[in-house]
Amino acid sequence: QVQLVESGGGLVQDGGSLRLSCVASGRTFSNYAMGWFRQAPGKEREFVAAINWSGVDTYYADSVKGRFTISRDNAKNTLYLQVNSLKPEDTAVYYCAAPSRAVTGGYYYLRAQSSYDYWGQGTQVTVSS
Repeated sequence: QVQLVESGGGLVQDGGSLRLSCVASGRTFSNYAMGWFRQAPGKEREFVAAINWSGVDTYYADSVKGRFTISRDNAKNTLYLQVNSLKPEDTAVYYCAAPSRAVTGGYYYLRAQSSYDYWGQGTQVTVSS
């Protein structure tokens, strides 16, 4: 059974930074692409960033490009999201997600929620103005 556990969220001021982590267990982490999504109050969950199995290829939503960085440490079974220059509109619950298959899809595949089968419980990020 695949388990994903996020951490690192919190309350920060406008312009602040956080590092979100997602520890995976239950299978060989390095075989699979991973993604980060977020859901703000009253809004649908949306794509934030994704990374291929090796970490070489990364993809971002336009709204976070240049401010957020996705990375992974396959030796530690851990996915990261460095979030910088935070804005109040970044306030949301952030989720990591994993597909059930070792796919090699690019941006359009990895940005789709339907491509993912396993989800963490989420970590809250709140940005005050």
